[in-house]
Amino acid sequence: MEQSIVTALSAVMGSLVGGASSICTAWFTHRAHSRLEMLNSDFRRREQIYTEFIVECSKLSVDALSHSLDSPTTLMQVYALQNRIRLTSSREVVLTTETTIKKIISQSFKPKITIEQLRAEFEFEQIDLLREFSEACRKELKNLQYPL
Repeated sequence: MEQSIVTALSAVMGSLVGGASSICTAWFTHRAHSRLEMLNSDFRRREQIYTEFIVECSKLSVDALSHSLDSPTTLMQVYALQNRIRLTSSREVVLTTETTIKKIISQSFKPKITIEQLRAEFEFEQIDLLREFSEACRKELKNLQYPL
């Protein structure tokens, strides 16, 4: 082979390798960026659903201290949120939603609580019906944010 052909082939091959490496680098970067966006979106969506569940259950748990369950339709929003949580969350979080709802329903069938009883229960931290759920959610969100 002539010297000029070898030089030309070397130049062409160098251009092909350089171009291919640029394309591969761009593809891997785009893929990593897309994955990060998907994880961030999932994180925000779960955080929003958990917040809605906490707000709704907080209302119901405070209401359960002074009233009995008048109508099952008051639980409709909580059950809707629970089922939305079931779509994406871990088994631990789903189980704590069930436990939380059971605690709220149980509290609503207990006798009306007085202010003094409420103060005593707050002092001994027996009244927080959402603690397990909050802790399970925090653990799951932390694992989503920093996957193992």
